Amino acid sequence: MTVRTVSTEAGRLSGDHTDGVARFLGIPYAAAPAGERRFAPPAPAERWAGTRNATGYGATAPQPPLHPAHANLAPLIGPGWVAGDGEYLNLNVWTPDPGTSGLPVMVYVHGGGFVIGSGAAPAFDGTSFARDGVVLVTVNYRLGAEGFLALSGEITNIGLRDQIAALRWVRDNIAGFGGNPDNVTVFGESAGGSSVAFLLHSPLAAGLFQRAIVQSGHDEMARRLELTEELTKALAARLGTSATTDAFREFSAPDLLRAQAALLRNDPHPDLRDDNGFDPGHRRALFLPTTGDDVLPDPVGVPSTYSRGVDLLIGTTLEEVNLGFGADEFAAFDAHDAVAELAATYPDAEALLERHGLHDPAVTPAHALTAAYTDLMFRSPSRRTARRHPGPTYVYEFAWRSPLHGAAHGLDVPHGMGIVLRRRDVTRAAGGCGSGRQVPERA
Repeated sequence: MTVRTVSTEAGRLSGDHTDGVARFLGIPYAAAPAGERRFAPPAPAERWAGTRNATGYGATAPQPPLHPAHANLAPLIGPGWVAGDGEYLNLNVWTPDPGTSGLPVMVYVHGGGFVIGSGAAPAFDGTSFARDGVVLVTVNYRLGAEGFLALSGEITNIGLRDQIAALRWVRDNIAGFGGNPDNVTVFGESAGGSSVAFLLHSPLAAGLFQRAIVQSGHDEMARRLELTEELTKALAARLGTSATTDAFREFSAPDLLRAQAALLRNDPHPDLRDDNGFDPGHRRALFLPTTGDDVLPDPVGVPSTYSRGVDLLIGTTLEEVNLGFGADEFAAFDAHDAVAELAATYPDAEALLERHGLHDPAVTPAHALTAAYTDLMFRSPSRRTARRHPGPTYVYEFAWRSPLHGAAHGLDVPHGMGIVLRRRDVTRAAGGCGSGRQVPERA
């Protein structure tokens, strides 16, 4: 192993170089979100003197511990909350050669339901990308209450603003790692995929990337500002305080994590259904992006006017809801239970379940519900997102089935990070994943 150094706008970095791959880890792209910077837009990273060691992952965003039942997902989620020095607005870079120039750049946004995850997950290691001549960047951003509230009179979509700040860092610094700032692909899975879909709709992200890949995400998992404000008030009531920035800053990150867990776990839940009786978080995801601000000014369902020149690859797995909550959770459900479960967040539950075999003797209510959720939460909104996109668009379906969970949510991530996406050809990637058919532009 040898040491490599690069220069950034904030100072010099030293990373390690092994077997033709250089790594620079835990690089601050914004200032630590503490004190007055908490619940505020990302501020520029503070400059440092000398050369900063970048050979180990940095801190990660405050987040609840991974549920014991999902412990096997740690390779896809990361190490959990690592408080460290508090500078968790950081990113990681893998490059074949920081001394070269013009290499394609890919920026990965992690998933985790907007409440957990980090760019330090083992599955996101960028070694295979670098060996193929690609500079890979993985990003941390603020999560849960820290990143997706609507405090009175203050900014919203803090987590998305963090992602945009990271992309601006890439634009301004990636040439020092051998990358081409005019050849950037942003990609992500689950909440990370939805984040990418929303970045396509943001005027603040326009021009920061040329291609986008959305895995198991879409541009419909957002709430109107008024509903995010209702969620914020409900969390404030749980804390016994007011829904203002100053009031929330009085509570520690662990205090907020306990309050958001209690809000999700205990009844009554805040009613976050829209005017059509639909909750895009399905009572499971409380903290979502918000429409109606400067980050996402347009309502859900409106084609983007900011991404006309961006190529998009988007898709889902065949059996998304087999993992996380699925047939096992619903195993004891009868038809009535299945309808009641879905009706809590979707107004025409019985009709949707019937389309997925609810009254077919060969289909259990659990599997009908799982199939309905896969369609409702992933496949259908993903296809609608594809049709709305104003640029060249390709759609895939990942159908390879694992022995344990079938073609479940997240199964495409290790394949993509190590096999498919490293090929750097969206049409071949689409074909490798499944359908690979182009979606015509909306008339």
